[in-house]
Amino acid sequence: MTEFHYSVDADGVATITWDVPGKAMNVMTVAGLKELEAHVDSALADETVKGVILTSGKADFAGGMDLNVLSQDRDAVGENPAQAIFDWIMSTHQLFRKIERAGMDPKTLKGGKPFVTAMPGTAMGIGLELPLATHRIFAADNPRAKIGLPEIMIGLFPGGGGTTRLAFKLGAMAASPYLLEGKQLSPAKAKSGGLIDEVVPADALLARAKDWVLNARDADLVKPWDAKGYKVPGGAPYHPSGFMTFVGASVMVHANTWGVYPAAKALLSAVYEGLQVPFDTALRIEARYFTQLLLNPSSQAMTRSLFVNKQALEKGANRPEAPDQRVKKLGVLGAGMMGAGIAYVSANVGMEVVLIDAKQEAAEKGKAYSSGLLDKGIKRGKVTEAKKTEVLDRITPTTDYAALEGCDMVIEAVFEDPQVKAEVTAKAEAVIAKDAIFATNTSTLPISDLAQASDRPDQFIGIHFFSPVDKMLLVEIIKGRETGDRAVAKALDYVRQIRKTPIVVNDARFFYANRCIIPYINEGMRLVKEGVAPPLVDNAARLLGFPVGPLQLVDETSLDLGAKIAKATKAAMGNEYPDAAVDEVVFWMVDQGRLGRKSKAGFFDYDEAGKRLGYWKGLSDKYPRAEDQPDLSEVQHRLMMAQVLEAVRALEAGVLTDIREGDVGAILGWGFAPWSGGPFSWLDMLGAARAVEICDDLKARHGKRFEAPQMLRDMAARRETFYKRAAAAAA
Repeated sequence: MTEFHYSVDADGVATITWDVPGKAMNVMTVAGLKELEAHVDSALADETVKGVILTSGKADFAGGMDLNVLSQDRDAVGENPAQAIFDWIMSTHQLFRKIERAGMDPKTLKGGKPFVTAMPGTAMGIGLELPLATHRIFAADNPRAKIGLPEIMIGLFPGGGGTTRLAFKLGAMAASPYLLEGKQLSPAKAKSGGLIDEVVPADALLARAKDWVLNARDADLVKPWDAKGYKVPGGAPYHPSGFMTFVGASVMVHANTWGVYPAAKALLSAVYEGLQVPFDTALRIEARYFTQLLLNPSSQAMTRSLFVNKQALEKGANRPEAPDQRVKKLGVLGAGMMGAGIAYVSANVGMEVVLIDAKQEAAEKGKAYSSGLLDKGIKRGKVTEAKKTEVLDRITPTTDYAALEGCDMVIEAVFEDPQVKAEVTAKAEAVIAKDAIFATNTSTLPISDLAQASDRPDQFIGIHFFSPVDKMLLVEIIKGRETGDRAVAKALDYVRQIRKTPIVVNDARFFYANRCIIPYINEGMRLVKEGVAPPLVDNAARLLGFPVGPLQLVDETSLDLGAKIAKATKAAMGNEYPDAAVDEVVFWMVDQGRLGRKSKAGFFDYDEAGKRLGYWKGLSDKYPRAEDQPDLSEVQHRLMMAQVLEAVRALEAGVLTDIREGDVGAILGWGFAPWSGGPFSWLDMLGAARAVEICDDLKARHGKRFEAPQMLRDMAARRETFYKRAAAAAA
């Protein structure tokens, strides 16, 4: 399979065209790097070649490294994986350095052949690191193109020389937004930021690149760091200004990561050490830290879950066989916050939407929600007035169910009341076509029970959106007992259309996400009731990598919602209901009028703008702090096990059928410690035997909710991991 093509024109300009077969966007592979090096060697050895243009045969330049390579089992690379990975990274550095030095005399820095990059569109990751090694970067003036180094977002850092080159080129301070934040820029902003050199009309891209190659001088090919006496912008780390940069950067990294994400710390270390030594030594330092990162189980798990698994689910890894089920016309029943959000994300990608509510005023208000979001986009320069008009024209607010005629899918998002949901189901099914799919948006009510109101239970499915719909990336699709494959395929295709990540689960109370979130929140409130200091509870969670602690989370979601769910759950479970101790806290808070952020009073006090001011002092009056506070690890074990044991039970019960969905769903759905790769990845890191040991200790002291599931005990006895077990089952 040829990934790079080589040709030389009559003027002696060689073109290396990157065009990976069968891929919509180029990604770098091990084989591709070897092909590229062979073409670079050919160009340097051929006396008739005056210079080289590196470009793409696709609309975009490249999407980065094939992360399937980076996420593979480290045992697969031999007995000494650290050495093997380091040697492979260094071979990439040597190739890029060969391009950079371009055959020039090492002493005089003359006689080199110019290498330029002509990027027609998006360039990410190694798709930008490779161009940074060339002598000039031209980008087409493409409004869709994004340029950046986003590796930090999936637990890595730019390890193909991008970290070192950007730091040497821009200085640590100026490079930090691109390295530590993974910012993705338009071509114009990439040029102003110093990442690329020129933005040219798309139809002049190759001509402008060729002209530069033919007119380049020796001095144009010498990288600043190869010139004698080069000083890094902003000062080296030991310079007064450079010293302050790294003090600030260290604080910023720790404030954002709470010390649990290894990539940011490794990146900062590579830059700090690299800027104190010659460029080639700095590349070795970068390779050392990148090797260390690739061998870190956290980075491997993050890459696997946030890229490989997420991408597989978005491409329909668990989609049943069925013809294309993309939605053309969507009905949304209920124009409250959820319904309005569903209408917006659907209309925004081109669907015609009928938004129904009991009153026209409410339906119009639901449409106005989209208008407000689009106005925010206009202020940020991401939406035009024409786009706003186009999206709003697709939404029809009405009270008339007859407007649903022609809808191939309907999503109801009315109150969490089975009777109300049954009524709107009947009204909609009286109008829509016999083959239309009906979906219910619910976070707690069993789908099979709600499907009893439908005349076509095989076409009835649950679609659980997370709030706010426009921001949350996960959508949970729930199969009822009678839900058919076409309904599942329709739901998956719809979620793909609105550019979100789906997971498919079987029906059970709370499904998967809420099944795990609720015990996390409840454990936080149990700890408070026992006299554990609220800051210890929330900060223990933050130190595990959770975006918010359980007390802050319940304030955000509202305590009266928690009380409502508790009452419904208790009514359904009867004597088996396990959370009476938690209810005491919840109901007392609600009785005090402390409903959370929305009432500006909850576990926290708030100012008039809704900003948190600190924990409410009345909490310690009701539940005095114990004189002896538990160890941090004790609190963390309780908060983690409350969630991961439910994830295992969901898998054991067949609610969850794919651990990839369990890991991706946990991270995207409720922010489960992204550094861990998700609950199953975390248990694999911890080891089943150690997990059982922790559970047995917690059960003895805190009750049977910490009972280790039999599946976990069996895995401990067999020394299995979830991912190796899943791979063996698949094989």
